[in-house]
Amino acid sequence: MSGGSSPIWSGRLGRLVGVRRLLRVTVLGCVLALVAVLLPDSAPRAEQVSLVKMERSASVDVDPAVVWILAVGSDARPGENMSRTRADALQLIGMNTRTGAASAIGIPRDSWVPIPGHGSSRVNAALTYGGPELLGRTVGDLVGVQPDYVFVTKFPFFQRMVNAIGGIDVVNPAAFKDPILKPGGFRAGRIHLGGYQAMAYARIRKELPTGDFGRSAHQQVVLRGIHRKIRANADRAGFLENGVLSAIQHLRTDLPPAELFRLAQAVAQVEPAKVRTCVLPGSIGNVGGASVVLPSVATARRYGDDARRDATIERC
Repeated sequence: MSGGSSPIWSGRLGRLVGVRRLLRVTVLGCVLALVAVLLPDSAPRAEQVSLVKMERSASVDVDPAVVWILAVGSDARPGENMSRTRADALQLIGMNTRTGAASAIGIPRDSWVPIPGHGSSRVNAALTYGGPELLGRTVGDLVGVQPDYVFVTKFPFFQRMVNAIGGIDVVNPAAFKDPILKPGGFRAGRIHLGGYQAMAYARIRKELPTGDFGRSAHQQVVLRGIHRKIRANADRAGFLENGVLSAIQHLRTDLPPAELFRLAQAVAQVEPAKVRTCVLPGSIGNVGGASVVLPSVATARRYGDDARRDATIERC
């Protein structure tokens, strides 16, 4: 008898793993619902995470299996409102709950774009002008895909979240350093990042040859690392539940538990091998004496046209 697994056994094993993951996500949904019931809206919370639902036009042709989230890292300092401070990281993420495919479109934060009602400015200023809703509209107008949700977090909470899952492993394409955030630098190759290291890796810009574009690509490396770590530990008792409990204690949202559950399902169903990450290209320009990124609007629309229906981008 061959020592390898038969196709039938492999198929059954795959279905078993899928059922186990579905059961764990169901438990996760129950935890979300229970915490939402037990924590009254008036309970004091140190807001570190915000999840806002966008109103999408009914005329927009989007498959209901596809969920779009604009993930935002806020540059808020202590005492500042993270939802009305300039954004430092912008990733438009589409997830297909039917196929497990996903795409992330990195938007350089200094991209010079029209902001509804405010003329043109750097894209990250939209958060300051009008909060998550205006930022979502601005990015949506650029790409041609309006996000369903805008997720905003502070970097200190991001660090704690990475530490809570035991750090992440990533493959760094090229060595780089920063005299302030990481004097010792990051070597090329496979590296392990704790919370602070992941934050520094995602924020360093000035020392990168491609500047804002390279930073956006590094943010995607970190997001992939987080997703792989969560997928690898999803079946470990208490892993997802503890993560949800930690997040919801600092979460500000008007979403009902059922909708939070749907988002948890969408993330859990993404397959790492089916994830495509692209950074919006452009050129460096000058507006009013300030250096900005002039994004390729044609490429942004191509990404949006590719991914709108199935969250899949054919090529970057």
